[in-house]
Amino acid sequence: MAKILLSLCFLIISLPTLAQEKPAADAPQAAAETRIPLTPFMERYMLDELKALRSEMASYQIKVTDEIAQKELNVADKAISYANVTVTYFFYLLAGAASVLAIVGWQSLRELKKTARDYAETEMKKITNTYEHKLKQIERELQRKTKVIAENYREIERFQEIHGLWLRASQEQSPQAKIDIYDQILDIKPGDLDAMTHKADAALMMNERQWALSLCNRVLQVDQQNAHALYQRACAHAGVGHEEQALSDLELAVQNNVHLRDVAAEDEEFEPLRQHPRFIELTNDGTDQSTEETEHPGKKTS
Repeated sequence: MAKILLSLCFLIISLPTLAQEKPAADAPQAAAETRIPLTPFMERYMLDELKALRSEMASYQIKVTDEIAQKELNVADKAISYANVTVTYFFYLLAGAASVLAIVGWQSLRELKKTARDYAETEMKKITNTYEHKLKQIERELQRKTKVIAENYREIERFQEIHGLWLRASQEQSPQAKIDIYDQILDIKPGDLDAMTHKADAALMMNERQWALSLCNRVLQVDQQNAHALYQRACAHAGVGHEEQALSDLELAVQNNVHLRDVAAEDEEFEPLRQHPRFIELTNDGTDQSTEETEHPGKKTS
């Protein structure tokens, strides 16, 4: 249920972007050039949805507890009724059998009473053990559901805290302040790949290229196809003069995310590679080449 509500939240957030998209022919370029930021209304809507979800989870916990308690009472009531009916009919049967035995004279009334008592105690013990086992199963199920509800509640609080930190990071202008916020996110969620890649981006803004390289390498050890990390590592390599490594990382990044082609064409970090033929080829979207081949069909390009 929590996953469905969160998906609905993100779908509602994306509606303004879908409403402002260009026609189908310009859709890829528009998706690369436009990026609608979160508005206070969207943020408030998400926070209200999270609050409603927390209230719903709390109500659900109370409802489950009430249902389990009611089931326990019903089971106990049925057990007592069943035991009462069983014992009543059993003693009726014993009374009839005792009359027959007394007439026939197979055994004394005293022995019959003892045998009946032992049999009744044995049956009652079996019934009691059966219902005790069922009650224990119900108790374990209740504890499991309570634990799941508590974990979901903690996960919602954790998500809300991380979301607030991301909003703060998007509003910060200082790279050092952004890094401090990303460190807080990593403290809450260790190994968050998005936080590490954005931290590498902030390190590049501070000209800490070796630091950015280290962060990108950590991300790529976990996800070798992470386009954002490959792009940031290409920027760092370009800044320290490793042209071939920068071009290789940029090529992989563009293969995984074609929209990075236009970003790289305008990024100042690639200024040392601006005239490199391979960089020009990577940042060229193929429009000029297609136009030239249309005008000169017999000409081949290398």
